[in-house]
Amino acid sequence: MNVQNDPQSLALMKFGIGQPVPRQEDPTLLKGQGRYSDDISLPNAAHAVIVRSQVAHGVLKGIDTEDAKKMPGVLGVWTGADLNAAGYGPLKTLIPVPNRDGSPMKTPTRHSLATDKVRFVGDPVAVVVAETLAQAKDAAETVMLDIDTLPAVTDARAGAEADAPIVFDDVPGNICLDFQSGDSAKVAEAFAKAAHVTRLRLVSNRIVVCAMEPRSATAHYDAANDHYTFYAGNQGVFGLKHQMADLLKIKPAQMRVLTGNVGGSFGMKGSPYPEYAGLFHASKLLGRPVKWTDDRSGSFLSDQHGRDHDFDAELALDKEGRFLAVRLTGFANVGGYLANVGPLMGSMGVTRNLAAIYRTPLIEVATKVAFTNTSPVGAYRGAGRPEANYFMERLIDTAAREMGIDSVEMRRRNHIRPEEMPYKTASGTTYDSGEFTTLLEKALKFADVAGFGARKVESKARGKLRGLGIGDYLEVTAPPMKEMGGIRFEPNGDVTIITGTLDYGQGHWSAFAQVLTEKLGVPFERIRLLQGDSDELIAGGGTGGSKSMMASGAAIVEASEKVVERGKQIASIVLEAAVADIEFASGNFTIAGTDRAVSLIDLAEQLRGGLKLPPEIPATLDVKHVFDAAPSAFPNGCHIAEVEVDPDTGVVEVVKYTFVNDFGVVINPLLVNGQAHGGIVQGIGQALCEATVYDDEGQLLSGSFMDYAMPRATDAPLFVHDFHSVPATTNPLGAKGCGEAGCAGALPSVMNALVDALSEFGIKHIDMPATPERVWRAIQQAQGR
Repeated sequence: MNVQNDPQSLALMKFGIGQPVPRQEDPTLLKGQGRYSDDISLPNAAHAVIVRSQVAHGVLKGIDTEDAKKMPGVLGVWTGADLNAAGYGPLKTLIPVPNRDGSPMKTPTRHSLATDKVRFVGDPVAVVVAETLAQAKDAAETVMLDIDTLPAVTDARAGAEADAPIVFDDVPGNICLDFQSGDSAKVAEAFAKAAHVTRLRLVSNRIVVCAMEPRSATAHYDAANDHYTFYAGNQGVFGLKHQMADLLKIKPAQMRVLTGNVGGSFGMKGSPYPEYAGLFHASKLLGRPVKWTDDRSGSFLSDQHGRDHDFDAELALDKEGRFLAVRLTGFANVGGYLANVGPLMGSMGVTRNLAAIYRTPLIEVATKVAFTNTSPVGAYRGAGRPEANYFMERLIDTAAREMGIDSVEMRRRNHIRPEEMPYKTASGTTYDSGEFTTLLEKALKFADVAGFGARKVESKARGKLRGLGIGDYLEVTAPPMKEMGGIRFEPNGDVTIITGTLDYGQGHWSAFAQVLTEKLGVPFERIRLLQGDSDELIAGGGTGGSKSMMASGAAIVEASEKVVERGKQIASIVLEAAVADIEFASGNFTIAGTDRAVSLIDLAEQLRGGLKLPPEIPATLDVKHVFDAAPSAFPNGCHIAEVEVDPDTGVVEVVKYTFVNDFGVVINPLLVNGQAHGGIVQGIGQALCEATVYDDEGQLLSGSFMDYAMPRATDAPLFVHDFHSVPATTNPLGAKGCGEAGCAGALPSVMNALVDALSEFGIKHIDMPATPERVWRAIQQAQGR
């Protein structure tokens, strides 16, 4: 076949799997034509404002709403007592993790609005609804809270102390989960026999998610049909529909969730929030839609935060530097209430990812997950994966320095080898593929590690300290849940993909369209994506855990096969041939051994025109398919960072950054690199500047962008990158996921580089965020000043 003269081959060269196709939605978004949750303005909608506690911990003795109710334009003020009387359910944790003895973890009930105590600054206590937003804000300021203030605790380690303030009366010691994984006796024996043991206290600092779009929602109850419609940003409308139905105590069929564009989430918008039940309660009573949009100050307080883990980490090695065991003992902070997956990250999340790419015979993780008087902690880009890789990589660099072994060589010695695949780790996961040493060598070459010495000398001449750090990482993605792969041939000739993952910045439209173009030969420009209407879905696992391509992509592949099966039967009538003689390739159904053919698009056109078919032949090409799920995948890579430190000011600059990743089959390298870049910059932010600070009374001191330092474009250098792709064997596309991997490589590489730069002062470790003040103080203390 002459590729130059074959339109289908040319289309695949431009739009098929592996091509760097730009994001389909970008022109709309760049022109300001996106439709976000706050852009929804239903006719006759009222406006809601949430009254929040300004005290971190206290007994809520009373709420005086009388003055607010008399304010101009006010339609109603409701408290937790009102919502509880209406019979709404509590907010739930989706993944309960068992205690070390097998008993269930503590899951104290959280209603949408506080009634007995307030447990963090920002705890919602009432909802005010008025004709206008300004009127609602004015009225909310007149709601008076009678709170007996109690002592507060904001740190998980301190919260577990015997004399710490108790957040929930029925949770002794504030410990909602006492988690343990691993054989303690065998791990202890390995440490006892070790030639060397490295110990570090490692903190993964709390992060404010700071999505570009604050949370916003509109609730509309239709009394005539007893039906609820919810407009809100989220990570999957199918799952949110069922969670909202459970919260409101209605049938799922009564709930519809509609979502347009979503301005970021990173895990934070993945489940119902306490504001949502109150919006529907007001809508039912008022007979009109009710809209609420948080402001940025409210987002800092009310959105789930991320990270906040504090571990004593230990690595046992033999005399050659081979790993014998790794042990983490520490604390995870879940804040004032349990978020949707709050207990998961510091327990099972860290455990599953701690082995990374190394032969580590024994792993033990013991975590006390504690309540504190802070904003609840939920999933944040990586959700336990970046933390685990950071812990392991910091231990390795420190052990190498203590033992006098080159850190690269120590990694090589402990890498899992390709011939050992499939490899079962000590934490129970089984890796299917990976070439970790080859990938490391490629990264070393790309980063010109051999020339680092000369660059270090050049930096020294300018009065700067230069360091190099490696982050050799592996992530265990979330296992794909059941996912819909719908394909619908539209009246205008377009083809719509219907699936339950949801794009909140990833660029799904282009990537999914590339898969469909590859499998069915559908013109790329005619493909549409429907993902934000729960009524169109028969399944949906949502987006999260770097699984969308393994889930929706696989669903599209299987749905495409069903389209082909249907198409062969229909084409057999059009071409007057037996079904067994019909072949499909490059978008065409052909009679085997002949040049008689009909394209899939033409077949769809004939069906729209009323093609007469026998009753036993499918009357449509449309497919509604559910992909049953696939195991987790294991994206991995090597990040190499170089930093410069100004010893006089403590300012740290990332001056060189190289990464090589194994994401399996890469559907769209342009989008994949964009995802990696975003994750890396978020990792740099956590490592160097993002500090969530509470005072002793539980007040958030870093509650605005004046106080909370976000990474900027100038904080990251130009990236040098490449792929070393080893296809996954566990899903039809061979993909491994990429959305969260940037964080997993950035945290250890940047911090290892910083410690390398500071090592000439004898500094062994410095905590994140390594702000200029923290770095300067560390240097001063090391010099005895």
